[in-house]
Amino acid sequence: MVTFIVALIVLVVGFFTYGVLVEKIFGIEPDRQTPALSKTDGVDFVPMAPWRIFLVQFLNIAGLGPIFGAIMGIFYGPAAFLWIVFGTIFGGGVHDYLSGMLSIRKGGVSLPDIIGDELGNKVKVFMRVLSLVLLILLTTTFLSGPATLLQGLAPLSTFQFGLSTIPIAWVLIIFGYYALATVLPVDKLIGRFYPIFGGILLFMGLGIMVVMLGWHSAEMPEVFDGLQNRQTNGLPLFPMMFVSIACGAISGFHGTQSPIMARCVTNERQGRWIFYGAMVAEGILALIWAAAAGTFFADPETGLYGIDGLQAFAAQHPGANIAALVIDKVSRTWLGTVGGILAIIGVIAAPITSGDTALRSARLIVADFLKWDQRPIPKRLMIALPLFLCVFGMVFVDFNIVWRYFAWTNQTLACFTLWAGTVWLYQSTRNGNYKWGYLIALVPALFMTMVCSSYILIAPEGLHLPLEWRWLGYLIAGLITISCLCGFICWARKK
Repeated sequence: MVTFIVALIVLVVGFFTYGVLVEKIFGIEPDRQTPALSKTDGVDFVPMAPWRIFLVQFLNIAGLGPIFGAIMGIFYGPAAFLWIVFGTIFGGGVHDYLSGMLSIRKGGVSLPDIIGDELGNKVKVFMRVLSLVLLILLTTTFLSGPATLLQGLAPLSTFQFGLSTIPIAWVLIIFGYYALATVLPVDKLIGRFYPIFGGILLFMGLGIMVVMLGWHSAEMPEVFDGLQNRQTNGLPLFPMMFVSIACGAISGFHGTQSPIMARCVTNERQGRWIFYGAMVAEGILALIWAAAAGTFFADPETGLYGIDGLQAFAAQHPGANIAALVIDKVSRTWLGTVGGILAIIGVIAAPITSGDTALRSARLIVADFLKWDQRPIPKRLMIALPLFLCVFGMVFVDFNIVWRYFAWTNQTLACFTLWAGTVWLYQSTRNGNYKWGYLIALVPALFMTMVCSSYILIAPEGLHLPLEWRWLGYLIAGLITISCLCGFICWARKK
């Protein structure tokens, strides 16, 4: 319990200290007119109240990521707590703040344009493709996951596809909702109802935390028990855990969502609370679910408790969506039938509302590329329909495969966003009081470059280097990271 309490305090303190530093280094201009006011169109550029934007941003970036990712990450041991805390403060918070604020400064543009403006047109084209792939993969995972949970609450017709049983009725229902939320003006559905769902998600997370601390904290994982890898599948803690826990620490997907809300912000002073603050709230949610998953499972017959009990539970359900099973079991047991159903609804609403905003972000990325005015509904539909078809086709691919490829694509996008933020900060602060301010983006950019490079070499869905050759994967990843640093230094000297 000590580790959890300290981690919780550090996250809150980080927002009021490091978050303030990030804001000062960026250099907000409260008198500058934001795109929400200068480009109001009634569809995507719509001024909204700050508290409403915060809850929508939190719900958009939360989804399944900080819950599923945290549950899968705690399999690696208490080191997951450290990554959630320090990843959120020094990585995710900076990443989300820069992507949101740079979108505001650049007129509300989407993430590929933010990155392309700083890293070049060739990178912009690549980012458009990578972002669309990521958003399609993410929407698929945020469609399949909630459909599976809803099927457990209210069984409807299913479809057998190979070895997978697809809850096709729920898939179609959620898909129909996605179509509406993607096309309708942002304030009609998203701005009106999502703050309610965001509040429910926070409330349920706090409910799990209260029960856990009050009655079930005895077997909670502690960092002083050791940071060794507790995963039993033979995969290394680095880089696997740092990709498994993405949305709860740092996530490239967040960079695609921040511009949606950047088009609704009415003053730059609101940025730290909305973008950095929502990331800290998500880190707290991830911390709660990682602790719950590592605490809940106990088998007196075998003497397995904590993470060992979780490992044993997973072994009893081979091939299943373990994270979804953990959510269902923990919620129903700790919060009772009614509380459990409400908690599950909370974690259903989060991914559904992230899935539709992912599709909305994809529509905006394509619209920015084609320079199509999005006020006419037919033009919105012309972009949205092909995206819908891609997502629906991906539903029939195994969930676990889609999730793994989404995770790597997600973190790779975060790398590019941080590098773009590094370049912008270097140019904007080199003659001011914070001439070394670009380090707040450079350091996490280097770290995530090492993570993503080594992951694609070592992970099963990558080159899958055998155990005796993993050192080569780390060496190559290190050389790639050093090359990126040298490239930045050479560019900075020219500047």
